[in-house]
Amino acid sequence: MPEFATSSPASAILATAVLPWTERYEFDEASFARQVQTIARQLTRHIYIFGTAGEGYAVSDAQFLRIARFFRQCASECDAEPMLGVISLSLPTIVERIAAGREMGFREFQLSLPAWGVLQDGEVDRFFAETCGRFPDCRFLHYNLARTGRLLQAGDYVRLIAAHPNLTAIKMSPRDPAVIATLVALAPRLRCYFTEFAYAIARRIGPCGLLASLSAVHPERAREFVDAGDERRAELVGELETVAGGLAGLGRGRFHLDGAFDKLLYRTHDPVFPLRLLPPYASATEADFAQLSAALPPSWRRPSPHLS
Repeated sequence: MPEFATSSPASAILATAVLPWTERYEFDEASFARQVQTIARQLTRHIYIFGTAGEGYAVSDAQFLRIARFFRQCASECDAEPMLGVISLSLPTIVERIAAGREMGFREFQLSLPAWGVLQDGEVDRFFAETCGRFPDCRFLHYNLARTGRLLQAGDYVRLIAAHPNLTAIKMSPRDPAVIATLVALAPRLRCYFTEFAYAIARRIGPCGLLASLSAVHPERAREFVDAGDERRAELVGELETVAGGLAGLGRGRFHLDGAFDKLLYRTHDPVFPLRLLPPYASATEADFAQLSAALPPSWRRPSPHLS
């Protein structure tokens, strides 16, 4: 995971690569390789797959293994730092997938709590013991999201990082400044990656990293968002509110998963990148992409989609 100084502005950006599917719902290697290369060259070298936007909840074991191997290859070719996400209702499956990723050479993993039933404190401790504790030579980031039914608080992390030194980071999207402050206070022992609106708040408090979401539509603006002072960042937040508004107006109940929105954002870089989600989940359409493109503020539009 990217490092950032505790006494100077953070420069770390963490970004996801989403999964392209063909019309037959087969993994589109060519589109995926272009995407990893684009992110690594234009936005950040720190890239993960199989988060919720990356459909980590939806892939079969065979798809997981094939895509993980290919991601590892793509990351090596463009000198990226790959992180492998692991999502499952089954703890044994999570452990097996971490072990398989470790055999491929991954040493950074992203975890989410199982979501079938809300975990109690003892169950949370057991989950991290069976993952972080079982693989002490690996580093783990916890994706702290409400979809699991259990949002961990700063006190939970104090307990967990004391038991597991290799639990080194979290990512989440809080809006409450008080919650953000308690999490930022855990640095440098625990690195926090926040999406744009939380990041703007957190940077006034202490060091943190950017979890690129809306800003991924324009890598140059995303880097400016990180490097800017508070006043300029506040201006960019206003522009990002417009981007968020453009996304919020899409779908009209036809689609709802974050992967559908992230694929729309990445499509601005690659005009042929497929928008499909694995069934049964509904996908965004070409009309949705046209609507999003028209809604982008002028400073967040690129002259034309380009690859490098």
